[in-house]
Amino acid sequence: MIKWNDGIAKITLPTPFPVGDVNVYLIKGERLTLVDAGPKTKESWNLLQNQLAEFNIQMKDIEQIILTHDHPDHAGMLEFFPDSVEVWGHPLNERWINPKEAFIRELEDFTKNLFEKSGLPAAYLPYAANVKKMFKASCCRSLTGHLYEGMTPPGLSDWKVIETPGHAQSQIALFREKDGVLIGGDVVLAHVSPNPLLEPPLPGEKERPKSLLQHNQSMIKLLSYPVQMVYTGHGAEIFELKQLVEKRLNRQHERAMTVNSWLKEEQLTVFEICQRLFPFVYQRELFLTISETIAQLDYLTSIGEIISEGNQPILFHAK
Repeated sequence: MIKWNDGIAKITLPTPFPVGDVNVYLIKGERLTLVDAGPKTKESWNLLQNQLAEFNIQMKDIEQIILTHDHPDHAGMLEFFPDSVEVWGHPLNERWINPKEAFIRELEDFTKNLFEKSGLPAAYLPYAANVKKMFKASCCRSLTGHLYEGMTPPGLSDWKVIETPGHAQSQIALFREKDGVLIGGDVVLAHVSPNPLLEPPLPGEKERPKSLLQHNQSMIKLLSYPVQMVYTGHGAEIFELKQLVEKRLNRQHERAMTVNSWLKEEQLTVFEICQRLFPFVYQRELFLTISETIAQLDYLTSIGEIISEGNQPILFHAK
């Protein structure tokens, strides 16, 4: 049974994705606010309504939704909410939650080029033509308004926005300074390190964002705030943020240095490294594992351990 805790109620919903259940949060503010919407499934929609009913709250009572980021397990169920419910989030949500044909073509080209340069065998390349499958679990809903670093969301006067890109370019967290509570989305999770997903260049940019480098900086950034507890997008709350961030950064560095040791022995394509890192899942989760692999190479490049040469495929070797 869910319950209020200092004006916050945690609601856990099932998802059809490997990540498992997702957490959404109800906040009593000047406006009744839902942080994240959950996945676009009838099961989650019905469960959300049933759990709200325990508080004598109906869906029509929710005045606004704030998105921590655009991924379908957090935003997909926006599809089911009435138009009267306002939706707030970082503007970079928009191209994902209300995708236009031009962006879908851009994403197809980006994915195809990424796979080709990563040295994928020809048999895997048709995956790039199936980008539209990525949006089947998402929604088609525009933001009502935008949230940026340092803003106070409408109807939540105790809360401030912290931009935390990396896992998604649109990701934000909400911080309540009076008691050190952070609603963090997927910037840091208790049981697993979030995947630094690759995205096409941001509007007006030519180079793709370096998602892992951003993610590391976002975790470090949180340590500059007096955070006492983190409500996470998946799993349990976090009470020892500094120790967990240090653990995540150390583990990520160790993984990257393992890749570095391979590259000291021989030249490898991104795909060959991916196969070594994820021998049992790379075929099932190709985009996720390629994202993670390139993230490790971005990190090694940033600390001066490797350089790249050639274009198709990308080859890496130790300096």
